[in-house]
Amino acid sequence: MRNGSQLLSNPVGNVGHDGLNLQAKRGRGKACLSPPPLRLDNPAVAHHISGMVATNSAMLALGTKAPDFTLPDTNGKSVSLRDFRGASALVVVFMCNHCPYVKHVRGALAQLARDYQPRNVAIVGINSNDVEHYPADSPAKMAEESKSAGYTFPYLFDDTQAVAKAYRAACTPDFYVFDREHRLVYRGQLDDSRPGNAIPPTGRDVRAALDAVLAGKPVSGAQKPSLGCNIKWKPGNEPDYFG
Repeated sequence: MRNGSQLLSNPVGNVGHDGLNLQAKRGRGKACLSPPPLRLDNPAVAHHISGMVATNSAMLALGTKAPDFTLPDTNGKSVSLRDFRGASALVVVFMCNHCPYVKHVRGALAQLARDYQPRNVAIVGINSNDVEHYPADSPAKMAEESKSAGYTFPYLFDDTQAVAKAYRAACTPDFYVFDREHRLVYRGQLDDSRPGNAIPPTGRDVRAALDAVLAGKPVSGAQKPSLGCNIKWKPGNEPDYFG
């Protein structure tokens, strides 16, 4: 599967999205709407949502040093990369409020944080979406979502989208795991679960990477890209790896 936007097909099973129009407006990214109730002829093998436009991770090079950032959280407090010095590992996840792919894993993400923060793992969420055109992702809505989902980690707003570009973030959710020295050891999906494929979200892939880092072992290089809504770039602000 190539990087960039893709119109997902459904070769196995009938996933109905009759009349769902996902045409993107110029410069504002591909639409990613919450799907209506799914009608699965074969939920055990239906791995795709017909008619949905989705994007893969750009897969930043392993070994990359974590790009610096200073961004406001949902209370307006500035949070910086340096605040996570001393953590045994760092998870950075680009996410948002409205994307159905993020909604699908929100419980697993919240549980991941509850399980690993006591083990000296730092976790931070970053929303880089254009809130003028996607007001459901505004900072006020971020605060509501953080409380509703039970997130115990900082949820930051990247208004200029510069941080997303520095990480070559492409979709929501998009996961990055860094070691104690803030070198990238894992990037890609949370696990194999997707809306409609009947695989429960567990965080298996990110958990395996974290367990390896905490045990002082190499992280497997067999890493799969994440898949989700594209980051909603501001008109004229799209990065060179978009599209």
